[in-house]
Amino acid sequence: MHYKYQDLIQLFNDTFFETFNTRLIKGGDEPLYLPAKSLLANSLPTSNLLETTALVNEFCEYHQVIFARGYYASAFHEISHWCQAGKARRLLEDFGYWYIPDGRNELQQKKFEQVEIIPQAIEWAFNVAAQRKFHVSSDNLSGFEADAHSFQKKVLQQVQVFLADGFPVRANQFITVLAQFYNTPLPLTIENFSKIKEENVCLS
Repeated sequence: MHYKYQDLIQLFNDTFFETFNTRLIKGGDEPLYLPAKSLLANSLPTSNLLETTALVNEFCEYHQVIFARGYYASAFHEISHWCQAGKARRLLEDFGYWYIPDGRNELQQKKFEQVEIIPQAIEWAFNVAAQRKFHVSSDNLSGFEADAHSFQKKVLQQVQVFLADGFPVRANQFITVLAQFYNTPLPLTIENFSKIKEENVCLS
């Protein structure tokens, strides 16, 4: 299957811009969430669906989910955080979270994984809906050596909870949009994730 990040941008913007005043933006090396009228916005280049580059207005009137360099994995991960974030957090840069980079100690890594379980479960569902390989990420290559399989199990358990009780509303909306676009049968079932788990899940 052929994947174009422009499709992903259009799917997200068509689904959420009118209701949530939020756009998905292809960025540079680092992903970022910027609420409307953020003081950081005037220094960030962006592009529209036609690949024409412009500078964001100093006080951008819409919220921006900025993903790294057109990578689907980055887009899905940032969208998953946005789908989980409540109204108050969506008014804060990077949803108000303080990110400790690669090189975390054991305690820092445990805290990181606790806040990543739900977003990565949502992200996994996005990948299933788009028929893509999923990458469970402990994201700490130069720090404490985490138990990647234990973390993957926790993410899968959260997937099972979502399948039983329902995904967050915006996540469910986007799963449906992705499934329709990539011709993936709905509803998703645990068998979808079991197949992906065996064949297409990478650990890091």
